[in-house]
Amino acid sequence: MKKDKKVFNVKKLYRRTFLLIYDIISVIACSYLAILIRYNFELTEIPGHFLAPVNRFLPLNVLITILILYLFRMYSSMWVFAGETELQNLVIASMLSTICYSIGIQFFRIKGEQAVPSSYYFLYMFLLISFIFVSRFSYRFLRSLKHKQQNKNNSIAVMVIGAGEAGNAIIKEIVNSNFSTMVIRCIIDDDKGKWGRFIQGIKVVGGRDRIMECADIYNIDEIIVAMPSISRKELSEILDICKETNCKLRSLPGMYQLVNGEVSVSKLRDVEVEDLLGRDPIEVDLNSILGYVQGKRILVTGGGGSIGSEICRQIASHNPSMLIIVDIYENSAYDIQQELLGTYPDLNLVVLIASVRNTNRMNWIFEHYKPEIVYHAAAHKHVPLMETSPNEAIKNNVFGTFKTAQAAAMNGVRRFVMISTDKAVNPTNIMGASKRICEMIIQTFNRHYDTEFVAVRFGNVLGSNGSVIPLFKKQIAAGGPVTVTDPNIIRYFMTIPEAVSLVLQAGAFAKGGEIFVLDMGKPVKILDLAKNLIRLSGYRVDEDIKIEFTGLRPGEKLYEELLMAEEGMKETSNKLIHIGKPIEINEEEFFVQLKHLKDASVSEDQDIREMVQQIVPTYHFKKEDAKKGSGN
Repeated sequence: MKKDKKVFNVKKLYRRTFLLIYDIISVIACSYLAILIRYNFELTEIPGHFLAPVNRFLPLNVLITILILYLFRMYSSMWVFAGETELQNLVIASMLSTICYSIGIQFFRIKGEQAVPSSYYFLYMFLLISFIFVSRFSYRFLRSLKHKQQNKNNSIAVMVIGAGEAGNAIIKEIVNSNFSTMVIRCIIDDDKGKWGRFIQGIKVVGGRDRIMECADIYNIDEIIVAMPSISRKELSEILDICKETNCKLRSLPGMYQLVNGEVSVSKLRDVEVEDLLGRDPIEVDLNSILGYVQGKRILVTGGGGSIGSEICRQIASHNPSMLIIVDIYENSAYDIQQELLGTYPDLNLVVLIASVRNTNRMNWIFEHYKPEIVYHAAAHKHVPLMETSPNEAIKNNVFGTFKTAQAAAMNGVRRFVMISTDKAVNPTNIMGASKRICEMIIQTFNRHYDTEFVAVRFGNVLGSNGSVIPLFKKQIAAGGPVTVTDPNIIRYFMTIPEAVSLVLQAGAFAKGGEIFVLDMGKPVKILDLAKNLIRLSGYRVDEDIKIEFTGLRPGEKLYEELLMAEEGMKETSNKLIHIGKPIEINEEEFFVQLKHLKDASVSEDQDIREMVQQIVPTYHFKKEDAKKGSGN
């Protein structure tokens, strides 16, 4: 390491010595070259009394100029990264040197000698700027030329969509970078006034109707969408065109990047499937959420999971007096703990490892920390896995919820919000049926305790653990095939932050006993998701990456519902949040059924699907699935 540092210092010394000698020669050359130019290179025409003061002042002029250049960091700047600041310093230093030169010559002029023509000083200054500029900026130019030549054969051809401020910033960085392998071939913008013009030497070739044509003409490898201020609907329309080019797509995250001056290549991200959903992000009344959780003790079960961790993030940003995270998985609990402590160093955070199935542990946590609001997100949620281990689904989901809710009720919790699923509606799998029983427990508890018990029901969330998008990404990275169960299967989708923000607002609306149903928008075909993700990754469907249909898995249905027919629908002040009315049940019979179900769930030889069906009459399953899942 010391040897490398020594070599670096020697190189730096050589470079500065070279610049110093070069500048001395430049000052001398400029002093005489300016006179030659002034008299059209006719040596015989140059009066001797003009040369005399120049000769006398020359040594002092060299010293003064070198000192000025030193003060303006002409020997310490990293010229490989030289920009506007260095150029500005160079010009000012040269002008200052010229002023000192003109004053000095007047002092060294003997009485009776004619003054040097004024044009001489302007020529001197111009030559000095040129000489110094060449010595400093030619290094950057040559390095850039060498780099571009090296990357010419393996460069990435890029199309930029957007000729505004963000586009200009991205283009400027790529064009001026000595390290980027990207080469911008063309720019697209819908503003006809910009067509045919150039940005950083790159032509604006037309509007969005020319995207596919230009991608082919310029052999584009990657498309950068630099339009952070457009709506999601308009972005979706542009991306729908781009994805047909089989180019890799990248974009700026959002308008705030432009406002904060953070537009750069490092801020680009891959375009995700949610960008193609064609709707603006769901917005909630943050003030209602803030007033609801601020200064409260909040407990989140399953706080390390996809939904639970996002609940923790959003609650942490709303100043709770204490945030208690409970999770059985230590790695995920540790991850969210470190993230929150790094983002909110003043947060009163407690992270506990515990199972919601452990009665004593849950009772102690509630007695000790006295939470005021509980978000119950702990659950087994993987449909195929629960089909082969139905008893575990019941023990964790049903009785984990029962024990947590009971501990909340016995310890004065003000509000208990359970995360449910659209799979609880007319369930065809044990996971959905277990969640329906959880809803029934919540609504029953609400009738008998002061705690306000509510459930929030929504569909699939993009990017959650075990969801289809991460699976597709892994399959694409492995070269395919991408597996889809059925070409007609559809699902409701929402991003994790959107779903959680609505969960928080639903909790603020709660009065007790409600099942809140989130409006998930239009359902999306899983096949379309797979195709879009393949195209966004820069591959061609069924040519580069194949799609295979594997058939519906046990307990899976073609479409999900958000509401049972008998539940009805009631609107809230947020049009995206609805309330399903409680369904009347025989509570005495229900608790007896739960007792039998609990006893049966601990048996390794008894399948419990028929018992679940007695509790949830809308649950339907195939007899062959019951045989596959027995013995867990």
